[in-house]
Amino acid sequence: MTRIVITDHAFIDTEHEAGAAERTGAELDVHQCVSSDETTEAVRGADVAIVNFAPMGEEQLAAMSTDATVIRYGVGYDNVDIEAARRLGIAVANVPDYGVDTVADHAASLLLGLLRRLPVYDRGIRDAGWVTPGSVGPIRSFPSVTVGLLGAGRIARSLADRLKPFGFRVIASDPYASSQAVAEHGIELVESNELVDQADAISLHLPLTPKTQHLVDSEFLATLRPGCIIVNTSRGPLIDEHALANAIRDGRIGGAGLDVFEPEPLAPDSPLRACPNVVLTPHAAFYSTSSLDNLQRLAAEEAERALTGQPLRCPIITKENP
Repeated sequence: MTRIVITDHAFIDTEHEAGAAERTGAELDVHQCVSSDETTEAVRGADVAIVNFAPMGEEQLAAMSTDATVIRYGVGYDNVDIEAARRLGIAVANVPDYGVDTVADHAASLLLGLLRRLPVYDRGIRDAGWVTPGSVGPIRSFPSVTVGLLGAGRIARSLADRLKPFGFRVIASDPYASSQAVAEHGIELVESNELVDQADAISLHLPLTPKTQHLVDSEFLATLRPGCIIVNTSRGPLIDEHALANAIRDGRIGGAGLDVFEPEPLAPDSPLRACPNVVLTPHAAFYSTSSLDNLQRLAAEEAERALTGQPLRCPIITKENP
């Protein structure tokens, strides 16, 4: 009997996945794997593995059946060893479009709150009883602020749509983006050095690769405009968190809105916890009732395609083109 294995998840139920198993005559096994050993045993002989954060290295991939498929719940797939999957002839797919609007909403919320210095006002009232408006320093009107997007994919473009009514100037740097495509969202495409020179706030929308890991380090932060805001709803390791904390405490960076960290959960002794004008959220940008339903439904539909020999909707690698 064919098997669909969910290695780990954070959902209320797995009805969509159960429906896909029933329609294809497959057995569904649901686990909450954390360690490599747990994951290896869970996926042993599986035809499809639907994965959240469980590690899918060569050992786990090799334990699956021949001709297997791995589906990642979500956009990123850095917990899946893509090169090992290629060697083993295992297809890998993700679900990149389940919550574009939800993540953009979250990024916009962080950005707007930080630019209005809401965390500083809130902490001041709680700690001191009251504060004067000017005690937090100068606050610029939104139409005078330039927002820079590092990456101009779906989420970045959706964020730009949300910022447009507030009057922001929005620029982006992305070597793969089309000027015409981003212009439809009110975005001006610029070189990365121009973005750094001009942006009063930067939102990260990049994949995690060897080139982008710790892209935001002490050297990068030193080149930004004084008081620049950083927002990250993408991948935690894009930022050197100690360098960011130092820059905020020194007053060179105006604050940060962070939904992702390195590692997760955020370390109890992380210096970011005590930084002013910082908003920390627990990898929750994806979270809404509609986005979770979309995520599970789309992952389940992809599993069904894998088991019935149909082309995958969002392949990273396929069995035919490893």
